[in-house]
Amino acid sequence: MPEIKNMTLNFGPQHPAAHGVLRLILEMDGEVIERADPHVGLLHRGTEKLAESKPYNQSIGYMDRLDYVSMMCNEHAYVNAIEKLLNIEAPIRAQYIRVMFDEITRILNHLMWLGTHALDVGAMTMFLYCFREREDLMDCYEAVSGTRMHATYYRPGGVYRDLPDSMAQYEESKWKGKRRIKKLNENRQGSLLDFIDDFVKRFPACVDEYETLLTDNRIWKQRTVDIGIVSPERAKQMGFSGPMLRGSGIEWDLRKKQPYEVYDQMDFDIAVGTNGDCYDRYLVRIEEMRQSNRIIKQCVDWLRENPGSVILDDHKLTPPKREDMKEGMESLIHHFKLFTEGYCVPEGEVYSAIEHPKGEFGIYLISDGANKPYRVKIRAAGFAHIAAINEMVKGHMLADVVAVIGTQDIVFGEIDR
Repeated sequence: MPEIKNMTLNFGPQHPAAHGVLRLILEMDGEVIERADPHVGLLHRGTEKLAESKPYNQSIGYMDRLDYVSMMCNEHAYVNAIEKLLNIEAPIRAQYIRVMFDEITRILNHLMWLGTHALDVGAMTMFLYCFREREDLMDCYEAVSGTRMHATYYRPGGVYRDLPDSMAQYEESKWKGKRRIKKLNENRQGSLLDFIDDFVKRFPACVDEYETLLTDNRIWKQRTVDIGIVSPERAKQMGFSGPMLRGSGIEWDLRKKQPYEVYDQMDFDIAVGTNGDCYDRYLVRIEEMRQSNRIIKQCVDWLRENPGSVILDDHKLTPPKREDMKEGMESLIHHFKLFTEGYCVPEGEVYSAIEHPKGEFGIYLISDGANKPYRVKIRAAGFAHIAAINEMVKGHMLADVVAVIGTQDIVFGEIDR
C-alpha cells in the first residue's frame, strides 16, 4: 500500500495566476486539497485612507489603480458617487462616451482574463491572440487620455475631453518597413470613432478564433468542466456578482436590473450559464465580449450623429477651457482653486455601484461637507470571490487550484486595496 502523507503547501505569494500577491496555504492529502486558506494583505495599498486625505477630484487616478485591468470602470463608480452627492448629471454625449468606454474596458478585461487563464491551464497561443486585440483597445485609451492604462478620463460632470478627430499613426523604423507600416495604418486614417467602428466589425471573427482554439478543445474541457462548481443558492449566499454569479445560472446584471447612464437605451442580452463550473464561466465571459461589441457599435452610431458638450459648464466643478484660463483672470482663479482645494460636496452618504467586468463594484462615500470625503469604502467585486476559494477547491487536485484562481478573474489591486 502506498503511504499517503498529509502536508501543508505554500502556494504563492508570487504565483503567476494570481495577478498580484496571493498567498494560499493548502492542506493536502496526497494531491487532493483538504483546505485552502487565502492570506490577503501582502499588497495592501491603503487606497481608501489615501482617498480620505485628498480633495475629491484628486482621487480619481487612485481608482484606476485598483483593478488595473478595468481602469475606467473603477473611475465610473467613484465619479457616479460624487455626482449623486452633488446632485448633477453628465451631458448625454458624455454618458454615451462613458458607456462606450465601459464596454471597451470590459473587453480589455476579458481578453486579459482569457489569455492568462488559458496560459495558466497550459494553452500558450491564446495569450498571444488576446493581446493582439488588446493593443487596439489600448490605443483607444491613449487617444482620449494620453495614457494606455491609468486614464483618469471620467470626471464629475462628464469626461475630460471629447473624442479626437485623428488617430496616432505608426512610423517607419528599422523593425517595420514601408509596406508593413501602410498595412498597420490602414484603419487609422479617420477619427477615433472610425477606428473603433473598424474594430467592432473585426472583433466577432476574433472571438470565433478564440472559441476555435478552446471551446471544443478536449484538454481545455478536461481542465474546466465540473471544476469549481458553485450552486445558484450558494453563489448568492457568498455574495458573488458578475460572471461568477451568472455562470451559476442567475440572471443578474446591474446594466439591465438597475440601469445607469444610458444602458436602458442599449440593446443587448445577459449571458447566463447553467452548471456553475469553470467551463460555464468561460462561456459567459466569451458571450459578454460579443454583447459588449454590440453595445459599442450602438454608441459609435449615436455619437456620430449627435455632437455636443461632454462636460458641465459649471466652473466650480469643472475646469475652464485652456484658452480662457490663459487670458481671463476669473477663469485662472477658478482653475487654481479647483486644482488646489477642489470643491465642497454637500453633507450626506451615497452608495454607487456599477456592473464592473468582474462583478458589482461599488463606492460608499460619506461627506461631511468638506472638500475631501469623510469616509470612502470600496466594495470590490473580487473580494467575495477570493473568500469562496476554500469551498471551490476542496476535494479537487492541486492543478485545479490554478484553474479556479483563473476562473475567478482575480486582480489583487482591488482585493488588497
